[in-house]
Amino acid sequence: MTYRPEKRIAFGPPMKERIPALLYLGFALSVSAVIFYGQNAPSSSRIFQYVVEGDRHRLVPSSVCAIILCVSALAMVLREQMRGVIVHPDGIELRELLGFGLPRVRRFAWSQIDRMAVPSAQSTAGAAGGAGAANGGKLASNVRLDLWDGSRTWLPDVGDRIALSVMLERVALARAIPIEGGTGLMDDLGSPLQDDG
Repeated sequence: MTYRPEKRIAFGPPMKERIPALLYLGFALSVSAVIFYGQNAPSSSRIFQYVVEGDRHRLVPSSVCAIILCVSALAMVLREQMRGVIVHPDGIELRELLGFGLPRVRRFAWSQIDRMAVPSAQSTAGAAGGAGAANGGKLASNVRLDLWDGSRTWLPDVGDRIALSVMLERVALARAIPIEGGTGLMDDLGSPLQDDG
């Protein structure tokens, strides 16, 4: 009987890749707050004159601009959350964004994976701190999957690289998938998707 993890666990993108979307959301909320305040300010104030009375000469009213800004910022934050790696009972799923924000989802069953290359915990932590320079840090810090058809693929960057590496190492050991390297953090086989609490 082959090993099957019990539930899905998602690993999202690292914080450094989420920062632009969060900054844009903060900007959109601050502009919307200024517009909302300007619409409710006393009619003699400068901000009321700029926001409300200035709308007469604008193509797009300020309230519509605030709505567009907030919706686009929220969409950007949600799009960033859709990236990463999902480990589930049947295999692994890689979610990435291509040029122009087009999504790409690749799914691999455990039986399609011939070998895994798992970096050590020290190189993973070092690359997370900005030390992975060669080849964009991919070869030193990310898990590599060698597939049944002879191709190779690297997992995208995730926020918690060490937890993902340990989980994949446990799954590989339980399913007899050969491993190159290793985190050095494995203490027991156990279920990789079991709650620790």
